[in-house]
Amino acid sequence: MKLEILTYPNPILREVSQPVTEFGPKLKKLVEDMLETMYDASGIGLAAPQVGELLQVLVIDTRPRDPESSRYENDDQTELEKKIKQPLILINPEIIKGEGKTTFDEGCLSVPSFYETVERYEKIEVKAYDVDGKEFHLVTDGLLAICIQHEMDHLAGTLFIDHISFTKSNRIKNQIKKSGYPTREELAAKRSERKKDPVKA
Repeated sequence: MKLEILTYPNPILREVSQPVTEFGPKLKKLVEDMLETMYDASGIGLAAPQVGELLQVLVIDTRPRDPESSRYENDDQTELEKKIKQPLILINPEIIKGEGKTTFDEGCLSVPSFYETVERYEKIEVKAYDVDGKEFHLVTDGLLAICIQHEMDHLAGTLFIDHISFTKSNRIKNQIKKSGYPTREELAAKRSERKKDPVKA
């Protein structure tokens, strides 16, 4: 079932999410609905608070997708990214270690149509749980590492616009307050004009 994606300035997006304590059918249904919602919105990541659930749950799929089919191509992925099965479900994720610095042109499903360059760790080690409550660790870099960090921000009530300068952040907030967001059709047209796919998470 497709869920409504909350957009800034919805106050829920500023709340801190709680750890998942019960693993069962309800959690699995939430994850399924989040994946359907993310794919429908052409996103590569989605956090539970973005759909109004203040739980530490992330769904991610950064595999390059052929727009003409459902086929995936791995050419643009790093060796570390290729080792990780996607879609990736992260419950109660923690970054154990972060190395290096990288920047990327990020966007967000909760702040649609806006993009800014954000600095992140280049490589991360993450501890998390799967939908069955089994703990696992992963090490990754590339777009997957960026997306995980972006999504984990949502669990703390942080948006990508909080990582940019006060001036740039205020400009975006004022524009949203004045004009709101474009329609889905307008967003699709804007996406097709962009030369590279940004993080939309």
